[in-house]
Amino acid sequence: MFRCGIAYPRCRWIVPLLLLFAIIFDIIAIAATSGWVEDEDAKSHYASMWNQYRGRNDQWDSKSLMEFSWAQAVAALMIIGLLILIVAFIVSCVALCCSLNIALLPFIGVLLIVVVVLQVIALIIYPVKFNELIFEGHYYYTWAYGFGWGATILCIGCAILFCCLPRYEDELSGLAKTKYIYSSA
Repeated sequence: MFRCGIAYPRCRWIVPLLLLFAIIFDIIAIAATSGWVEDEDAKSHYASMWNQYRGRNDQWDSKSLMEFSWAQAVAALMIIGLLILIVAFIVSCVALCCSLNIALLPFIGVLLIVVVVLQVIALIIYPVKFNELIFEGHYYYTWAYGFGWGATILCIGCAILFCCLPRYEDELSGLAKTKYIYSSA
């Protein structure tokens, strides 16, 4: 697969583990109560995927973003993407860890591509519409929003791996003949 070589039997465990990390990152991004966006000083305005908060010191006013259709779409796309990602993780564990079922690998790759499309749309809609909602000052997209992108990037990499791994069935199963770089003269 790569010129330098790759330990294919390890892929059977590493790729589902990467999907597990993507699930954890998605859960962090979706469940975060802050950390999607904050103002420049992080003192008067911040927001999560669900709510926005304005105020100072201990006086904070909470307003739900779910009254806006774009926020509902972002939440729906992220949650649907997470559910499909969980299905892809379960299928990958069955296909790679329990028994080697090469026929399922392209299906998992397609599921992950769907997850990537859904989450990229959600992660682009949020800042565009949030910036239209807020007109003053400078805002930064912070750690929870970054976890959403991290999960999406992991899904892109895993989708590529799942689409490429069926070509290396013998290497994955350990039946391939060992190739040596040097030969004895």
